[in-house]
Amino acid sequence: MNHCHIGRCRAALIALLIAGLGPVPARAQLPTLGDGSELSSAAEKRLGDRIAREMFRDPDYIDDPVLAEYVRGIWQPLLDAARARGELTVELDQRFAWQVLLGKDRIVNAFALPGGWLGLQLGLINVTTSRDEIASVLAHELSHVTQRHISRLQSEEKKSTPLLIGAMLLGVLAMSRNPQAGNAMLTGGQAVAMQGQLNFSRDMEREADRIGFGVLTQAGFQPQGFVTMFEKLQQASRINDNGSFPYLRTHPLTSERMADMQARQQLLPKGAPTPASVALEHALMAARSKAVSAGPIDDIRALVREADMPPPGGTHQRRAAVWYAGSLAASRVRDHARAEAYAQKLAAEVQGDAVGERLARLLGAEVAVAAGQPARALSLVGEAGAGSSRPEVLLWAQARTATGGGAEVAQRLQTWVATQPRDATAWQLLANAYASQGQSLRAIRAEAEAQVAQLDYSAALDRFKAAQELARRGGAGADYIEASIIDTRTRQVESMLREQSLER
Repeated sequence: MNHCHIGRCRAALIALLIAGLGPVPARAQLPTLGDGSELSSAAEKRLGDRIAREMFRDPDYIDDPVLAEYVRGIWQPLLDAARARGELTVELDQRFAWQVLLGKDRIVNAFALPGGWLGLQLGLINVTTSRDEIASVLAHELSHVTQRHISRLQSEEKKSTPLLIGAMLLGVLAMSRNPQAGNAMLTGGQAVAMQGQLNFSRDMEREADRIGFGVLTQAGFQPQGFVTMFEKLQQASRINDNGSFPYLRTHPLTSERMADMQARQQLLPKGAPTPASVALEHALMAARSKAVSAGPIDDIRALVREADMPPPGGTHQRRAAVWYAGSLAASRVRDHARAEAYAQKLAAEVQGDAVGERLARLLGAEVAVAAGQPARALSLVGEAGAGSSRPEVLLWAQARTATGGGAEVAQRLQTWVATQPRDATAWQLLANAYASQGQSLRAIRAEAEAQVAQLDYSAALDRFKAAQELARRGGAGADYIEASIIDTRTRQVESMLREQSLER
């Protein structure tokens, strides 16, 4: 079974986990009757972290700094609005992760996991035409978590749910080793969950719609995002199910839900038109999502061919999107000349739009790094190493390390990870910078921290112990301060691993 298929199966299994657990993708709505749940927030966090660890290992998981920043820019206002509305309690706010993980599969799906983890497949971004549509999905999933739907579902099914949770988790964990076995383990649990909890899930869906709509509008997004996203899903539901819209199976779309959102939208004053810059940004990010998630080589080359002959009379946003996707796709197939040519056309097309110009520079730098032209990449990102924007910092770090500036990169990234300790990509780039200077001990420690950031404490402990062994062999030239830090972190990770083992 190839990686793409494994990722698709894993996404489907996690969706089933949610359907059975009550947490993942489709939990939804119920009048607020108080939190009578029996699953504590601490237990829910442990459950979510355990699933998130498997998602980090999934070959479908992707840390694309540009797309992640865009999604975060939508996600953060929703979190702030949930806090302001009182939907997000102080306890949950401090305890849960509140992190969106991206999957590069082209299936249309999103889901909420226990403990404030959310999953968003690029396939869903691919079908959207505005950031408001993405916001509507994230607001809905956020409301599943803030309303404790996982925990409430456990309370509703006191006897069967704990066993179902265990079976589902074992199935999901088994997928990383034997996809067929994992699928078999989940088959029975799926049927029980879907049959026994269908009505409750519909109530939860309505609640997530209602609360999510309020969060969406308070966060400043256009309410029609809910309606237009529903329309897209309704259209998809009329097509024979080929597995491309698993979101519809875990979040059943009903005429009642659609009518409710349409009625709520009509009660609000008509919003101002979407600014051109915002619309352009989404068009470029949807184009990037399509290029990143493009699967077989023929699909990637199709994006390149489309950029060769953009549609005549296309809009400004359409032309920019075609050239963006074409440039990134050409870079993926190592056609660096075309990638550079399309990037230059994009830069000319978006001139005068600050957001578009920045995204064009980032793309140009990314294309230059892929082409082995780090100096050109540095000229595009400038002194980004001193800035605070993650895409620029990480691109600058790659290019500067390649031009012999490992010491400068290490200094900058040390500051970065001190404030962003869960940034696994930054830790790995820091490890590369140390390695380029021959600082093996620090490089191994940074590799270990990257594993910690992805909750893989076992792999992290292996790296920390390797660092301890290297320090013991270091002799007079050893870095004793670094060795002391490594000893401390080893003990801490050993403790975390013990706690992790107790969950099983």
